[in-house]
Amino acid sequence: MRRPRQDADLAAWLAHADALHAQTIDMGLERVVKVRDALGLKPGFPLITVAGTNGKGSTCALLASVLGAAGYRVGVYSSPHLLRYNERVRIDGAPVGDAALCAAYARVEGARGHTPLTPFEFGTLAAMCVFAEADLDAAVLEVGLGGRLDAVNAFDADCAIVTSIGIDHVDYLGPTRESIAVEKSGVFRAGRPAICADPEPPVTIAQEAKRLGARLLQSGRDYRVRRDPGDTWTLIRRSGELTGLPLPALAGDVQLHNAGACLMALETLARILPVDAAQIHRGLQQVQLIGRFQRWRRQPGAPEVLLDVAHNPHAAQRLAVTLAQHPVRGRTLAVFAMLRDKDIAGTAQALRDGVDAWFVAGIAERRGASAADMAAALDAAQVQRTVHLCASPLDAYRDAVAAAGPDDRVLVCGSFSTVAAVLRELEAEATAGG
Repeated sequence: MRRPRQDADLAAWLAHADALHAQTIDMGLERVVKVRDALGLKPGFPLITVAGTNGKGSTCALLASVLGAAGYRVGVYSSPHLLRYNERVRIDGAPVGDAALCAAYARVEGARGHTPLTPFEFGTLAAMCVFAEADLDAAVLEVGLGGRLDAVNAFDADCAIVTSIGIDHVDYLGPTRESIAVEKSGVFRAGRPAICADPEPPVTIAQEAKRLGARLLQSGRDYRVRRDPGDTWTLIRRSGELTGLPLPALAGDVQLHNAGACLMALETLARILPVDAAQIHRGLQQVQLIGRFQRWRRQPGAPEVLLDVAHNPHAAQRLAVTLAQHPVRGRTLAVFAMLRDKDIAGTAQALRDGVDAWFVAGIAERRGASAADMAAALDAAQVQRTVHLCASPLDAYRDAVAAAGPDDRVLVCGSFSTVAAVLRELEAEATAGG
């Protein structure tokens, strides 16, 4: 396959990586490790790897925010992106520019020879090339899928976190929480700390940690979080309590589990990445992450728009709790579109008690469900509220806004692409308005 020209733009490199994926590729880390070694990638900075069914992005953002508040130069590799690919590779909170990414892709292409790579593997190696040149103090790497065979796992974590274990990607990870936990705990390393933020994990997490020789710190056993009166919380550890912590700027009590894992991870790395109480407070208060219970007030008198990328039942259950913690005087109108290989009915069932009307749409992608698929799933979930079928997620959003009053809110959820379509519209509105 012809390599992109020397002056190729980022879109050309991404298309090249996608075209490579048309070839049959055996899953595993051997190919990634081979290209990693050809590139000479040996990170000289601490790595924190984050796996989990849900909460990965929030935990990565929390880690980067606290470390950034302490003055460290931090790289974050995460996926998927919402608006631009560059969001996946960030340094000190800012997406890396096209030129640096193109140079990194060219470097990977030159090193891989005839070794095929998936787009995610190509992107992971490119991100690590960027980080290797960036004089980082630390990097936070978000696992794409599972953990054991994920490209991120080609790099040894100084500390690994598993945020939560729910049912998702069953074709790759297995049909049970026990099997999924085995895959996710594959990011653990012998003699190194491993944090599990799920307060009720399958027993296989502890079994795998023991087998791999990792030093497991388990939520509910080795530490726990407590919501206190007012806007504070406490992290209870064997080494003592951290009290009076401010609630993370990311909404929902579920974020306390992510924040607890973040602070436990940083405690294990205190000798190489020390942070003090003031820096922790500042990092928790300043953390930002688009598409996670993101509240957008369009203009005075307009309904609030709430964006959340929840796309499986486990995430939807968490979203439902957060919705209940942030009630509105009016109705909640859901803009809902998902991929067909997800548990659409289970996701809708988790949300149904908090939604007053549904505006469902198909997603015009290879894996996208149709509007009819969505409606059938809502019927299977025994949703009793009004369901409107719309041509696209953007049409569903526009119809929901038109039907909403000033005291209502419009919830946009179901997939990254659904949220991205509406977020582009909101940003265009904001730009046009001033």
